[in-house]
Amino acid sequence: MNDLTVPLTIISFLLTIAFIFWRPQVNEAIPAMIGAVLVFLSGSVSLSDLGTITETIGGAAITIMATIVMAIVLESFGFFHWAAENLAIKAKGSGIRLFWYTNLLCFLMTLFVNNDGSILITTPILLMLLHNLGLKNHQKIPYLISGALIATASSAPIGVSNIVNLIALKIVDMDLYMHTAMMFIPATLGLLLLTTLLFLSFYRVLPRRLPRPAPGYWSYAGSPGMHPLKDDKLLIPKEKRTLFMRNILIFVFLVRIGLFVASYFHFPVSLTAVIGSILLLGWRWYFLKVAPVDMIKKTPWYILIFAFGMYVIIYGLHNIGLTDMLIRILQPLVSGSLLHASILMGGLLSVLSNLFNNHPALMVGTLALTNMDLDPITLKISYLASVIGSDMGSLLLPIGTLATLMWMHILRKGKVKITWGQYLKVTYAVIPFTVLFTLVLLAYWVIWLF
Repeated sequence: MNDLTVPLTIISFLLTIAFIFWRPQVNEAIPAMIGAVLVFLSGSVSLSDLGTITETIGGAAITIMATIVMAIVLESFGFFHWAAENLAIKAKGSGIRLFWYTNLLCFLMTLFVNNDGSILITTPILLMLLHNLGLKNHQKIPYLISGALIATASSAPIGVSNIVNLIALKIVDMDLYMHTAMMFIPATLGLLLLTTLLFLSFYRVLPRRLPRPAPGYWSYAGSPGMHPLKDDKLLIPKEKRTLFMRNILIFVFLVRIGLFVASYFHFPVSLTAVIGSILLLGWRWYFLKVAPVDMIKKTPWYILIFAFGMYVIIYGLHNIGLTDMLIRILQPLVSGSLLHASILMGGLLSVLSNLFNNHPALMVGTLALTNMDLDPITLKISYLASVIGSDMGSLLLPIGTLATLMWMHILRKGKVKITWGQYLKVTYAVIPFTVLFTLVLLAYWVIWLF
């Protein structure tokens, strides 16, 4: 390293984060790769480090891309439009019932796909639904904000729903099965609390009665990226479509279960996800006569570039001593008790995620934890608390996660205006208490388990 290595690495990191926040409509892979190149040229990351980084993120990236392919296939089957129409039917004209159904949809989509994919799926569905119900802008806000918060926070219960969670799992050498056993109960209860707090926050403004569009009304204007389902393209009668969609969802659910079974038996999780995606692509080829080659164009490969670029930048910060500084500060505090470890790491990652985005924040926190010489249980609970801070605590500001940045961009394209003030009025009332509740619950749940 030379005299310029440290300042160049820090400047590259700050400029990358600043550009992502300043221009969220620009593909985030571009600033991430530019920053990574600058960090590499500064000398803080070597060629051998690049090999280590590739090995670390490889399995996580393949798993996430495979699940995104499954989401694209769902769109090909007309799932988005079917889901939007059925949400309106299930609501039975009640705005309150619609609130609970939309949040359930967002939770399930994140579990079935991942947080970024869930935002890309559920936000257009909600825009389409709310547009066709004829709701005004202020009436759409409760559904859109709560849906985004639940979709993003729902990546906490299972590690496979967030690429940065999967990368961090690799760093701390923790399998997917153990992560879920320790995390699913406290994180899911935290999500239930978050949904309840959101409901109480929006209760007075939720429309009690919704206009019910006539059958067949579903116009798709104003819904970015959405296209009407053509009955003649899906070779199955309309009356059997619900059964068909349920079968697809059951298959996707079984694939997700397969990931945990694979983790338990130490079979490559990424290979299991790829096999599931190939089978679903074959199913689509059989029914729609659409060859899998369209996945080359539709799959968002930039996610791989972004993940690699950001990890190169974080690895550079690690090499110039950032994690050593965090270790000196945090080690005495984290070693005190499991409750202290949970609250401290969750709180720290919440703050860092809102300042610098949750991707780099969780990577920095995880690298620091692995070098603290903590006992296995303290290391695991500190990591899981970091995930809660990264996935839930990051939602305090709309710039805390890439998912919420994408969500804001989709809303602008859909001509729905939600200001920072409207967003913060909700999140400051619900996020801090939810995070604290989940962190305390995590500590006592792990103590009970072990």
